[in-house]
Amino acid sequence: MPELPEVETSRLGIRPYLQNQKIHQIIVRQPKLRWPIDTDIVQINGQIIEDIQRRAKYILIKLQTGWVVIHLGMSGSLRILQQEKSAEKHDHVDLVMENGVILRYTDPRRFGAWLWTPFLEWLPQLKNLGPEPLSDDFNADYLYSTLSKRKVPIKSLIMDNHVVVGVGNIYASESLFMAKILPSRLANTLTYEEVSLLVQSIKLVLAKSIAQGGTTLRDFAQSDGKPGYFVQQLQVYGRAQLPCFECNTLIKSQRIGQRNTFYCESCQK
Repeated sequence: MPELPEVETSRLGIRPYLQNQKIHQIIVRQPKLRWPIDTDIVQINGQIIEDIQRRAKYILIKLQTGWVVIHLGMSGSLRILQQEKSAEKHDHVDLVMENGVILRYTDPRRFGAWLWTPFLEWLPQLKNLGPEPLSDDFNADYLYSTLSKRKVPIKSLIMDNHVVVGVGNIYASESLFMAKILPSRLANTLTYEEVSLLVQSIKLVLAKSIAQGGTTLRDFAQSDGKPGYFVQQLQVYGRAQLPCFECNTLIKSQRIGQRNTFYCESCQK
């Protein structure tokens, strides 16, 4: 599943081609995604794309009278086409610019979404979300006060979108390894110093992944079709029974919150 760095990489990839361009038409070949595409979305034809933003794992396309909100789901991807190309089986939506550039949405599992709304505040999907992990609002004071009474594994807590958005399974494991904290530690047992280090680690791991174009494990590719290269820098994720790069102890895995979790029992406490 594309996580925050992959979504941010997609946003950065499509923005130069779409910002300030006029939409010629939207072509919907398959409206049955995670949420059915509203027929009202055709009213975006003829509008100028003013900006392309991101909230959590949602790409927000700002138009003159509202917003197109895209979620990539489990296997969705966005590609920029410089000229018309025949659509294949899983190419469900095209956003065609007047200059001929096409934003094509591909999603084999159809668990993504294309939503239209006049106001972002109207979308239930964007309500009750925690702060962005790379923003100043996500800091040690905030996280420490949030987890001080939570008797849940710290990995589950930092993956909770009500606490902080976008720290998915890969980056939770990697951030906890960098902070030297066991994923199974109860959140309320962490000291302020450990929380501070964890916040710094989350920000650093996410920033590094964005700089590398995200992590390609199965379905994700950038908007130009290239894979994300952060997979080459993974320290623990997907490395069960391989030696830790720092101490040579074999990496272990366990299920936490229904997700595979990877850690080094020697480096992490």
